[in-house]
Amino acid sequence: MPSVCFYFQVHQPLRLRHYTVFDSTDKYFDDYKNGFICRKVANKCYLPANRLLLDIIRRFEGRFRIAYSITGVLLEQFERYSPEVMSTFDALAETGCVEFLAETYYHSLSFLYSRDEFIEQIHKHIEAISVFGQKPRVFRNTELIYNNDLAALIESMGIFDAIIAEGADHILGLRSPNFLYRPKGCNKLKLLLKNYSLSDDIAFRFSNRDWQEWPLTAEKFARWISNVNGNGNVVNLFMDYETFGEHQWEDTGIFNFMRHLPEEVLKHPDNDFKTPSEVVECYEAIDTVDVPHIISWADTERDISAWLGNAMQSNAVHELYRLEKEIKKTNDEKIIADWRRLQASDHFYYMCTKYFADGDVHKYFNPYDSPYDSYINFMNVLDNLQSRCAKEVSRGAFHPIPKSAATRDFFGAGSQNKNPPNLQTVN
Repeated sequence: MPSVCFYFQVHQPLRLRHYTVFDSTDKYFDDYKNGFICRKVANKCYLPANRLLLDIIRRFEGRFRIAYSITGVLLEQFERYSPEVMSTFDALAETGCVEFLAETYYHSLSFLYSRDEFIEQIHKHIEAISVFGQKPRVFRNTELIYNNDLAALIESMGIFDAIIAEGADHILGLRSPNFLYRPKGCNKLKLLLKNYSLSDDIAFRFSNRDWQEWPLTAEKFARWISNVNGNGNVVNLFMDYETFGEHQWEDTGIFNFMRHLPEEVLKHPDNDFKTPSEVVECYEAIDTVDVPHIISWADTERDISAWLGNAMQSNAVHELYRLEKEIKKTNDEKIIADWRRLQASDHFYYMCTKYFADGDVHKYFNPYDSPYDSYINFMNVLDNLQSRCAKEVSRGAFHPIPKSAATRDFFGAGSQNKNPPNLQTVN
């Protein structure tokens, strides 16, 4: 009996304005561009998709169930630029058929560089999600970045039942992603793995006329789901929410596909839809999955080279997190908020020089002409932020922000990572 578990990532970063070495203002972010993109994606994706899924939930009287992870930076943008989107998410939450997951508030790489900051962002995100009347029970890290250490940290927090990761072939071997697993070293936490093949059929291949399975119909996809009967408990379909209407435009038929898919899936008496927490409650972990090296859901490599694969990216992110101690000493809310907004993984993604099978993905919504322009612009902003920080600290009127208890208990004092993350993956 396969349960279908739909999870949608909902995120837009705050894009930087053109910032030169001659700038001295603390206005780093392009309000016009951010508002324009937020409203554009809202009209093409968030609003029509929310209304469609709300209609499906009501039509099937709760048998259709889904989950979202909405970043804190996008919640801020909804409030400022498109409050109507928030009202539709509120309506979805009120159905009782929608689960909201936890992640880092700023869609950051903080797990790789500062465990203190990482935990602070999780708690900040949990607080933001409370607007929907929920306390998240399942965690997903930025871009599904994951390894054994992450799972151990998440379990040590004592507030999550499960964590989500990519069902990469090199970590599963001959095993299927259509079961629940236990992270190595964890006693309670369960691991939900993305079925990347079926997820990418919708997210990336849906409109590809050269794909041998084009056109993808709801009936055909439901048949693939039903084929899991006897060979798995759950099909985890994890993807960007912008798949609907933005990555796959409306004229591709993506909304009609989604409109008819629940009916086709539920025609089989053994099929159903579950949220991640319901999957965790219903099914036991069948085995342990060992992920000693970092993986993600990005690109064909399923590693973190999209954000840390070249010298520019490595330098930018190291310089950013090197400032953490001094930034937090200022106790200045505006300085700390600017520093955190610069942590969004998108800023480093724009610096990516990889152009293999995934080149077009790296260009999507990229405001820069080249990765080098992105790096120079980011470092100009960071230089100004550092100057502001130094001036504030030199005044001497600050109170250091204490470590969180959860961080002290798990890592002890001085938990900030001083070394770059291990980029190696298991082959």
